[in-house]
Amino acid sequence: MKKLFSFVLAGTLATAVLLCNCKKDDNDSNTDQTELAIHSDDQSRFSSEIDAVANDANTAVDNFTAFDGFVDGTTGTICDATIVLDSTSTLRRVTITYNGTNCSGTRTRTGVVVLSMPLVSHFKDTGAVLTVAAQNLKITRIADGKSITINGTSTITNITGGRLRDLPTLGTIKHAIASNGVTVTFDDGTQRSWQIAKQRTFTYNNGIVISTTGTHTEGNITGISEWGTNRFGNAFVTSITTPMIIRQDCNFRLVSGQVTHQHLVATAVVTFGLDATGNPVSCPAGNFYFKVVWTGPNGNSVSYIFPY
Repeated sequence: MKKLFSFVLAGTLATAVLLCNCKKDDNDSNTDQTELAIHSDDQSRFSSEIDAVANDANTAVDNFTAFDGFVDGTTGTICDATIVLDSTSTLRRVTITYNGTNCSGTRTRTGVVVLSMPLVSHFKDTGAVLTVAAQNLKITRIADGKSITINGTSTITNITGGRLRDLPTLGTIKHAIASNGVTVTFDDGTQRSWQIAKQRTFTYNNGIVISTTGTHTEGNITGISEWGTNRFGNAFVTSITTPMIIRQDCNFRLVSGQVTHQHLVATAVVTFGLDATGNPVSCPAGNFYFKVVWTGPNGNSVSYIFPY
């Protein structure tokens, strides 16, 4: 089961190289489209890397009986990091140090993540809270050399209790990821503080199924997973309008889901799990496709379809 946490979602939303700097025309409207494309890339990478750290946290805590109460001695590894356990008088702590190995083929990571929780707790306990502190966690995309650097503290709460290794018998496990402010530094040196509120529901159906939703609400916008100010200085909210579904029986690929970026120069809706014509598809042998639709304040819209 340890390999369950190696799949990381780094390819899911980030996959959207929406980002691709989508064919720009020479008219002014493309300035807005460019901002939306870059922001979509920033948010996708940030979100997927936060999820990747959560997956690594699951692997790390299962390495130590003291953290997860697991007693069979089986441990997992993180391909581009070392894991060290130590404790203070009140806290149990694990330090994950990323070494820059390109084991995913898509990106490298350097920096440190420190996991901590009270000595009296185990992460398998219902309501157990794991504190996750990122210290200069730099993620560099191999394709173009662009990077983001994450600093700050978030929490992972085991809402239902239980270990993911026991999912086939437990049926459902829910984790919440939250932060009042994680700092993200972009490749142009711009630095912003973003907030996180999302829930990951793990079920078992011919393998692990992960459904991610947003849990924050602002006004009439629900399902918000991240919000803050983008690198251009504009406030944004990103909501998961259709749960993001990843399935083990489709090689841990993102098979469906939709996110919406709002409060920007235009609204951008990104739909995943499509074929090349924009229709839903189950699990193709080749690429999935996503469709992004940008709608401006005057109702004008532009759409693109890209593989992932």
